[in-house]
Amino acid sequence: MALRGSLRAGRALLRAPGPPARGLCAHSRPPAFGFLFDVDGVLVRGSQALPAARRAFQRLSDGSGRLRVPLVFLTNAGNCLRSAKARELSQALGLQVSPEQVILSHSPLQLFSRFHQRCMLVAGQGPVEENAHTLGFKHVVTIEALRKAYPLLDMVDLSRRPKELPPPTTGFPTIEGVILFGEPVRWETSLQLITDVLLSNGNPGAELQDVPYPHLPILACNMDLLWMAEAKMPRFGHGTFLLCLENIYKKVTGRELKYEALIGKPSPVTYRYAQFLIQQQAEKQGWKAPIRRLYAVGDNPMSDVYGANLYNSYLKSAQQNQVQAGVKRSPQAASPQTEVFLELRNDCNNSVESCESILVCTGVYRHSGDVPKKTEPHTVEAVFHGHRDFCFDPSLVEASYIVQDVDDAVQLAFKKENWS
Repeated sequence: MALRGSLRAGRALLRAPGPPARGLCAHSRPPAFGFLFDVDGVLVRGSQALPAARRAFQRLSDGSGRLRVPLVFLTNAGNCLRSAKARELSQALGLQVSPEQVILSHSPLQLFSRFHQRCMLVAGQGPVEENAHTLGFKHVVTIEALRKAYPLLDMVDLSRRPKELPPPTTGFPTIEGVILFGEPVRWETSLQLITDVLLSNGNPGAELQDVPYPHLPILACNMDLLWMAEAKMPRFGHGTFLLCLENIYKKVTGRELKYEALIGKPSPVTYRYAQFLIQQQAEKQGWKAPIRRLYAVGDNPMSDVYGANLYNSYLKSAQQNQVQAGVKRSPQAASPQTEVFLELRNDCNNSVESCESILVCTGVYRHSGDVPKKTEPHTVEAVFHGHRDFCFDPSLVEASYIVQDVDDAVQLAFKKENWS
């Protein structure tokens, strides 16, 4: 279904009268569905809540503020703690959000126990060290600590160059892997030092010998090329930083940068983790009906829609006893990520049958007027903004439905579910 057709279908479903409820009132039935809400561009723009978000959550909660449907907030943000994001959402939406309902881009890293005992270099901004420890990583080195230990490595900013030759560094641990939490503040510093660590096999103070390959393991979170804040145009995201790092490494070494894992949307691991939390939430509330359908609401076709559709493909294939669907078969498909995916598959019950994508027009994706301008099918999202290691299938960026905002998205799902 093309984007224009999706918008019309979404509006038609919103206008159509729902079928009469059978048996219990719609609100009395335990929900057989759950929501995955993106945050930026769907619920908020920068620090400001969108008006439609409050209306949507008034529908989703009862008179006492208790949610009537299981849901998670699935964001590629990662420069904060889950508890801080939960407090931020609680204030913005006017209801109590628990940290267990928040999935940041890095949240599934707690499942990558293989790396928890290694000395890991962490890059990004915000409480990266605290985030790493919270996720289970025991030995962490920040970019700033590495820069202080080896001050001669960071040479772009003339004001930060040492005025005198520093003494040799001793006792600094060998780095055994890299975690990329999100876009850093000083890109040139992080790009230089991460490259130094990869070229030196974790000993950036040593002279360059033969370049090791495969290089040290890299765990990367958040592949969004762009994201929507208060500005009129999208801003660079962590995917842009990854693009820079990949191209620098290839230009310097002649080889491809490889990832042990790419998590955050649109990774199927992240959606499987979201399903796991949705089902846990339903069980905790005492809702006996199995969760059959997920509705993923987002504003970014290349992240939210692609990820939901990719996971929907997995769900359909899983019903035919296939483990994965749609992920690029290449040397980049790393075994630790596959192991975690299989572990989550075993932990989740297999009740979920579909994950439908609902695209809203309040963020990265925008349209003018009541209907998008006429767009030929082959030109829709012709430029692939997704990550290098995910194959481009045009059908995966076509939303199941397009609606104006998140309130319309909730109404649409309620209509489909015959939910009051």
